[in-house]
Amino acid sequence: MTAALPPAKLHLNLNALHSGFVPSAWRLPDSDPRAFVDVHHYVRLAQIAEAGKFDAIFLADNAAIADQINFRPITALEPTVLLACVAMATRHIGLVATASTSYNEPYNIARRFATLDHVSGGRAGWNVVTTADAGSARNFGRAAPPDHAQRYARADEFTHVVKALWDSWEDDAFLGDRQSGSFVDTARLQPIAHHGPCFDVQGPLNLPRPPQGHPVLFQAGGSNDGRELAARHAEAVFSASQTLEESREYRLALNQRAEALGRGRGAIKVLPGLTTIIGATEAQARQRRDALIDLIPWDYSLNRLAGTLGVTADRLSLDAPLPDGLALPANGNHTFFRATIALAQRQNLTVRALIRELAGGGGHRVIVGTPEQIADDIEHWFRNGAADGFNLMPDVLPDGVQDFVDGVVPILQRRGLFRTDYEGSTLREHMGLARPAGRAHARAAA
Repeated sequence: MTAALPPAKLHLNLNALHSGFVPSAWRLPDSDPRAFVDVHHYVRLAQIAEAGKFDAIFLADNAAIADQINFRPITALEPTVLLACVAMATRHIGLVATASTSYNEPYNIARRFATLDHVSGGRAGWNVVTTADAGSARNFGRAAPPDHAQRYARADEFTHVVKALWDSWEDDAFLGDRQSGSFVDTARLQPIAHHGPCFDVQGPLNLPRPPQGHPVLFQAGGSNDGRELAARHAEAVFSASQTLEESREYRLALNQRAEALGRGRGAIKVLPGLTTIIGATEAQARQRRDALIDLIPWDYSLNRLAGTLGVTADRLSLDAPLPDGLALPANGNHTFFRATIALAQRQNLTVRALIRELAGGGGHRVIVGTPEQIADDIEHWFRNGAADGFNLMPDVLPDGVQDFVDGVVPILQRRGLFRTDYEGSTLREHMGLARPAGRAHARAAA
């Protein structure tokens, strides 16, 4: 079997992790410790990424304090509200927000992302996730999170309902005809009348169909249930792969699964997470990485790694390999667990060396080098069918994304791998995705 041919141009998203991917980024002299709650910080990041012709800016989300807040900034601002502000300060860049299917209702999410799509002129995307941590469960009045299979069954039905609500208005239902006095053709909007195991939703939505038809659907999850959810619904997937071969196999298998469900070949764009640490020379880039890691307390890194692995920190010894017998957490992040274990085993790393290779983070691949070296790596993965693009997580923000835009993007453009300007106005157009047909088309086909 061979991987599907990559598209003509790769896709680049900025994953705006407050001060940067490396946990100590906020401690640098030029960083602002309050950036995590400063809308102007995120606006600036989006504007830099837009100047670099990125497809989108992406915001993760948590429904609880999910990190060690005594040391690291957290994801705090609600992403759709924040991206509505970003929309007013940008013109082209896509706006992708995470919203959990575990602790929301389909109607609210359908309305929220339809609003963001209208506000931005068709630039919204929804990252569909489930939520497994106990803190979030307690914040929503539950003693514990639902088990893995229950969360994904709910997510599948949830996403189906949201798409149906977006389609509950036909594209031409709104009239606004002053002469006749007809405001909306009510024959062209219908209840969805959904009755399922998890949800009863009547509909229709209370605003017209989004400009994109559907905001672009993203998903992140490497478990079997996560892959099935992606194969059914996702148009792009944020993945975590440490090797080209692993990512190529994942991309091929995911698209084969989607094709078996009746979707077209290559229906899903695969965007592995990629952290970049850039220097004028490789030695300078490594010095930058080491300086950042030296600002991270080892207790923080041990606790974070232990959380990824689903164990307590006392099972990890800095100068020993990972312990034997680590098992996939029943209710944890399967993607990061697998990626971290694979990296440690492949390079026979001690815990201390593993933390250094992960730049103090967890699961995602880290490249340390010059702009040319980073461009070479991106091109190698892209041309060999391992990725349709990347979800970039620079080490420090905004400096890291500015370094990427100034140093790496021009190289990719000269090689014909990345756009030199936007060719459309919507996120779907940036990503080469068709606009979903609405209810009128389905009725005519029947």
